[in-house]
Amino acid sequence: MKILVTVKEVAEAEDDFDIDGLDIDDRYLEYDLNEWDEYAIEEAVQIKEDGEDVEVVSVTIGPERAEETIRMALAKGVDRAIRVWDDDVAATDVLDPATKADVLAAVVEQEEPDLVFTGVQAGDDSFGATGVALAETIGFEWGAVVNALDLDAEEGVANVHRELEGGIEELTEIQLPSVLTIQTGINEPRYASLRGIRQAQSKPLDVQTLSDLGLDAGVLESPLQRTEMYEPESEGEAVVFEGSSEDTAGELADLLQDVGVVEG
Repeated sequence: MKILVTVKEVAEAEDDFDIDGLDIDDRYLEYDLNEWDEYAIEEAVQIKEDGEDVEVVSVTIGPERAEETIRMALAKGVDRAIRVWDDDVAATDVLDPATKADVLAAVVEQEEPDLVFTGVQAGDDSFGATGVALAETIGFEWGAVVNALDLDAEEGVANVHRELEGGIEELTEIQLPSVLTIQTGINEPRYASLRGIRQAQSKPLDVQTLSDLGLDAGVLESPLQRTEMYEPESEGEAVVFEGSSEDTAGELADLLQDVGVVEG
């Protein structure tokens, strides 16, 4: 069995930052592995540890900087990794879910996995649609927002619990090959051990261009375009009281009276 796990490097801005054109100035950004993808990695690695012949492969679309992120996936137990990038991808303004799905579909065609795991969403753009878009593109069955998985590899069936609106859960039987978008809480992602981090440096990490995947720059055309970047106006300002509770309790009481929360 082969499990392909899509992972993404996500950016988190500092509390104070400057906007440079249509982006946050890179000086104020820190990059890390997407939280939802950590659960997808853990689920795949646990299946590998329970099975006799399971290979876990991670794929990301990202610049050379993203290798640090995907090496973290290797340190957590992934067997090998693929990073897709070239000058055309670098010049693209927006990688929307449909575009990512087309690129990842070429990796799926190349790797022929039995299962594809994605995180439910990414912590930066929060599209939350790449996994389902990928399933639609490659014609796999799919299950979204999976918070429990019982895999029957011999029968080729994934029994999944899905989280629906209003706290309702659904039990669904999905035939393999399939795409599952993994929700947080399905497991407890492991920390990368020092041994795992050292081993990750020697695990295969293949860099592929669109051309290597049989694609051209036309696959990157998107109807989405960023037109403006701005900080939304805040509706109110936080008031910070400095000092001990004994010193500031009176100030808080005065404020609550002023805004009408309590009567004086």
